[in-house]
Amino acid sequence: MTKTMKFFALFLTIAMVCASAASYSVTLFQPSQVGGKDLKPGEYKLTVDKDKAIISQGKDKVEAQVKLESADTKYSTTTVRYADENGKSKVQEIRLGGTNTKVVFN
Repeated sequence: MTKTMKFFALFLTIAMVCASAASYSVTLFQPSQVGGKDLKPGEYKLTVDKDKAIISQGKDKVEAQVKLESADTKYSTTTVRYADENGKSKVQEIRLGGTNTKVVFN
């Protein structure tokens, strides 16, 4: 294998790894629950990789199983939808602004 071919193979591998996970900024405006963990209101980073979502803020992070769904049109803003369970606001789905992707939490 030539050096050029090795470099090209390495570049494709790195590109595929980077493309598999996508990150978004999400604001929680109220106390929320994800994956059984309570989160305070604030700015969070949402990373989605296949059927797993990681919501993080600094060193704190929560992982949850998710399903990605596509809508017919793009969402204009990022919105968080909740389900009320035992008096707590559990994140049910996050609609990602600028995309037609909805992250549904299991």
